[in-house]
Amino acid sequence: MNRKPSIRRTIGLLLVLSLCLAATTAPIRHYAEFPHELRLFSGQSKHLHYAMPVHAQGTLNPEVARINGSSRSIVPVDLHQPLSIQPRNSGVTELKLKLFGKIPFKTVKLQVVPDLRVVPGGQTIGVKVKAAGIMVVGHHIIQTGNGTKKSPGEEAKLKLGDLIVSINGTKLNDITKVAGLAEQAGKSGQPLQLEVKRGKSTFRTSLTPAFDREDQAWRLGLYIRDSAAGVGTLTFYAPDQGMYGALGHVITDMDTQTPISVGSGQILQSNVLSISKSQSGEPGEKRAMFIKEGKTLGSVEKNTAFGIFGKMDKLPDHSFHQDPVPVAFAEEVKEGPAEILTVVNGQKVEKFDIQIVHVSKQQVPATKGLVIRITDPKLLDKTGGIVQGMSGSPILQNGKLVGAVTHVFVNDPTSGYGCFIEWMLQDAGIVLQPEQAASKAV
Repeated sequence: MNRKPSIRRTIGLLLVLSLCLAATTAPIRHYAEFPHELRLFSGQSKHLHYAMPVHAQGTLNPEVARINGSSRSIVPVDLHQPLSIQPRNSGVTELKLKLFGKIPFKTVKLQVVPDLRVVPGGQTIGVKVKAAGIMVVGHHIIQTGNGTKKSPGEEAKLKLGDLIVSINGTKLNDITKVAGLAEQAGKSGQPLQLEVKRGKSTFRTSLTPAFDREDQAWRLGLYIRDSAAGVGTLTFYAPDQGMYGALGHVITDMDTQTPISVGSGQILQSNVLSISKSQSGEPGEKRAMFIKEGKTLGSVEKNTAFGIFGKMDKLPDHSFHQDPVPVAFAEEVKEGPAEILTVVNGQKVEKFDIQIVHVSKQQVPATKGLVIRITDPKLLDKTGGIVQGMSGSPILQNGKLVGAVTHVFVNDPTSGYGCFIEWMLQDAGIVLQPEQAASKAV
């Protein structure tokens, strides 16, 4: 009887079992958790503790960062003890770990960026934006004669969400001027020449106005809009850059749900009058009004997937934090307790407890990076959870600004999404990158 296949099978199973057990041991698991890349702000130390019974030699450029406070480029490292990395100057270097000083063990890319601190917001703001053109929000059927109806806008192949950026070569973002142009073109019999933006592309088309027998006026056969207004929450103010960020999500047209291409705009002081509480299936909202003769807080220059951004020259009133706080990279955010800043009455910014229940691993900008749950009894009693107008409320964890509230879960208003503050800062034009690459140590 041949027992060799059975013996080989048994040995193979034992080897697989041994590998599985080894992979679950602490040293192997900690090695797998050891990062391949670290991003740090200058002046903010990073502490790593993987409890690995390994003695190694660490090599890096001490002008960029230092190990355990040493100014030398080659430092003995005991990975069984906490490892401290102190960023020094903006740049890029590599931390090379070698066993016995000879056998390559791990290489970690270190990127040090200039220290960045911003003032968390939380203030309820009024938002007014003027589109960079005339938005098409619907088609209008015109009665042109006995039983005859048409829509010149449809005939010109215009669609909902299109942006008319110019008419007859003239840039236009004021709907009050459209009626005069329609009448002039209708009486002359000359079609209007339109430049239209659709998504990222631009095209030209001709539109011949039709005479509306009921209104006795020349019409384009379009419903149009040139502006939008609403209420949201300020996320941060960056005093060194004179910039702000708010909302945490894009402003879209309420009829077409397409992003508004901003031509100009402003954010203003706003006062919360009352709150309609959220309940399952029905998100609540902040009822707020722009303060009469209230000062303009800043301009609106960008409308992106991560909010609105623009210039702001000083710290707004009613700030919960008077001094700037550190910000966190996306990979620093952890599941666990956190806080949000927001207004539930008047203009007073208050702090409320939340739980970050899920953190998405995002290497590039993407929305819905965080899932949060409101845990503060006071906020739950007042709002029922997340309400409309709370978007943009800053999220803080361990003393750092980490993100902003963006959306509520309709069927569970105690929970919702947030975005990482890193992506908002990038869209504001505050790039979190080393100022210059540093030479690598060898």
